[in-house]
Amino acid sequence: MQEDLPGFDDPHAQYGHAPVGADAVLAGLDPEQRAVATALHGPVCVLAGAGTGKTRAITHRIAYGVRSGVYHPAQVLAVTFTARAAGEMRGRLRQLGADGVQARTFHSAALRQLQYFWPRAVGGDLPRLLERKVQLVAEAAGRSGLRVQRTELRDLTAEIEWAKVTQAVPDDYPAALAKSGREAPRDPAEIARVYAAYQDLKGQRGLIDFEDVLLLTAAILEERPEVAERVRSQYRHFTVDEYQDVSPLQQRLLEQWTGGDGGASLCVVGDASQTIYSFTGATPDHLLNFRHRHPEATVVKLVRDYRSTPQVVHLANGLLSQARGQAAQHRLELVSQREAGPEPVYREYPDEPTEAESTARLIRDLLGTGVRASEVAVLFRTNSQSEVYEQALADLGIAYQLKGAERFFERPEVREAGVLLKGAARAADDPLTSGAPDLAAQVRAVLATRGFAPAPPAGSGAVRERWESLNALVRLAEEFEAARTAAGERADLAAYVAELDARAAAQHAPAVEGVTLASLHAAKGLEWDAVFLVGLSEGTLPIIYAKTDEQVEEERRLLYVGVTRARRFLTLSWSLSRSPGGRASRKPTRFLDGLRPGSSSPGARTRGGRGGVEPGAERSAARRARGPVKCRVCERTLTEGREIKLRRCEGCPSTMDEALYERLREWRSARAKEQGAPAYVVFTDATLTAIAEDVPGSLAELSRISGVGAMKLDKYGSDVLLLCAGESPEPVGETDREPEPAPSEGEAEIRAENEAENSPEK
Repeated sequence: MQEDLPGFDDPHAQYGHAPVGADAVLAGLDPEQRAVATALHGPVCVLAGAGTGKTRAITHRIAYGVRSGVYHPAQVLAVTFTARAAGEMRGRLRQLGADGVQARTFHSAALRQLQYFWPRAVGGDLPRLLERKVQLVAEAAGRSGLRVQRTELRDLTAEIEWAKVTQAVPDDYPAALAKSGREAPRDPAEIARVYAAYQDLKGQRGLIDFEDVLLLTAAILEERPEVAERVRSQYRHFTVDEYQDVSPLQQRLLEQWTGGDGGASLCVVGDASQTIYSFTGATPDHLLNFRHRHPEATVVKLVRDYRSTPQVVHLANGLLSQARGQAAQHRLELVSQREAGPEPVYREYPDEPTEAESTARLIRDLLGTGVRASEVAVLFRTNSQSEVYEQALADLGIAYQLKGAERFFERPEVREAGVLLKGAARAADDPLTSGAPDLAAQVRAVLATRGFAPAPPAGSGAVRERWESLNALVRLAEEFEAARTAAGERADLAAYVAELDARAAAQHAPAVEGVTLASLHAAKGLEWDAVFLVGLSEGTLPIIYAKTDEQVEEERRLLYVGVTRARRFLTLSWSLSRSPGGRASRKPTRFLDGLRPGSSSPGARTRGGRGGVEPGAERSAARRARGPVKCRVCERTLTEGREIKLRRCEGCPSTMDEALYERLREWRSARAKEQGAPAYVVFTDATLTAIAEDVPGSLAELSRISGVGAMKLDKYGSDVLLLCAGESPEPVGETDREPEPAPSEGEAEIRAENEAENSPEK
């Protein structure tokens, strides 16, 4: 008797008669969504713009296939990129009567297969999964003879992950890096050594990481035909959501699942204009070239935007109309299906604290009109920008939640509440609930035993967050009872507890009542009635280290994602200075040129640089052109690190500005003291000497000095230029925090959600 993959019914068993009312699944779909839902045989490519109902279309496609008898639910695998998205998909499929369909992340699906097939294909137990790489990367760096800072470890880890998903082994890493145009955080040869040492350490200790899960699964399927055949007989119908974000490694695994020839029923869904994770190895090429690989494919475009007002959609379309590159050539022109709303609001502030305080007051006013706090979001480019908004909201007593924090059903108070509610549901005559008039009152009575009260506590912080979690359970009870009553079904405590269990399994959390604070990367896939896009200034968006044309275009797409999160109210703001009283040197992002009132068309203004060259482009060209470094005095080719940094021989005369050097040293000492770190963490003596000898007059010139990388340019560049000009920089405040590098927030978001999903369901 054939043994089945764990957790699935026999894929060859008779499913039975097609459920009555399969056509009811199609009710309410627009013509394009219906075309997706009825295209049951692949290959199918769905190009879906933001807010066009892509999840609705593909879940109804799967449900229609199941309920019409064309698909057996156990033979359907839907994959996406985050546990949240997979959980939402499972919840929708369950509501549509398509139980048994597997909706998972790439990593979760691959891990289940690897756990099942490893003993048969390789033998023995599967190596232990390494959940956190950083410590092992630190050890690998030490074995490679490198001393690295904590923030550098994150960059090294990201580079190793990028190399693995692009399928570059350590020896090939430098060449792969050069081919991609990606800028490494340090010498590529050093990173390759750390990468090799990291791989060796994993092997010695019997460990695999999350990228190994994909690599090993793909390798087993490639090398063991009988295993590949088993998987392909199990799964006949595939759906890939967010296909613009697949990496070369994920595409390799997908081709093994489907057989690679397109013969399987494959449906891919994506939008090249929402490609914002290229730093993790994601590429829209597979989506854009899908029809070339599969000429017979059915292609459906979804452009009816049901999320945003015409005013928001107009701005979103305007952003993309200025875009360049391959992804821009395939942009979708959205058409709003909603009634008109207010125009987007543009606000300029003198400094960041004023921007945060004013934004908090605007949110307070908005909440006063009846908008729920859970329907408001403040979105920013880097996580380091959140602190000032946390403080501003707390000062006004407005509850907030940080996106990417602990998952709802894993919070201690929610788990405890679940145990209490289950106990009450099992009790025949529980005195707590017997006198309650409705389900919500029963839930409130049970939660009251742990201090829950109908009115929220004063202030913010952990106490308020706990109350918000429990209040979300009460609101869910109200919504659950209303839905069951409307359907003519009973809504008792036992049914509600079962609903909670189902939601927890699907990670379908109820909304917590609080303003959302999130990075633009973390906001992908979410939506709110009101969105405040803050910090929209040059150097932040696009981020200062976006240098190539493609990197700048990805920053534009990031803003596009932010704009399209708003349903009705959209406010875009920026500040002219970091601190109160500071020099008003910042400019609003170039992406709003020609779109915000009073601005000129794109390209009409020139920023920094000379001869119309933007600092980022000038710096990139200088870095690419860098070759052997010669002494500026005697023109001897330099080989020693300190000499290269100074661009002169140690014995050649110095042109250093002694007074500037002393000012730089005093400033460095103050910054180091504020950070609680050694002075060399800010800049080494050699770097200060080089600055005092070159005396840069622009960020582009400063960036050419060895030791001034992207992060230090972003953090210290303006201060250094002021010192070089004989001026004093703004005082350093207690709340200053280092901006995080571009990969950090999006990469952390993906990892946090995927890792939680990577334990297979029992």
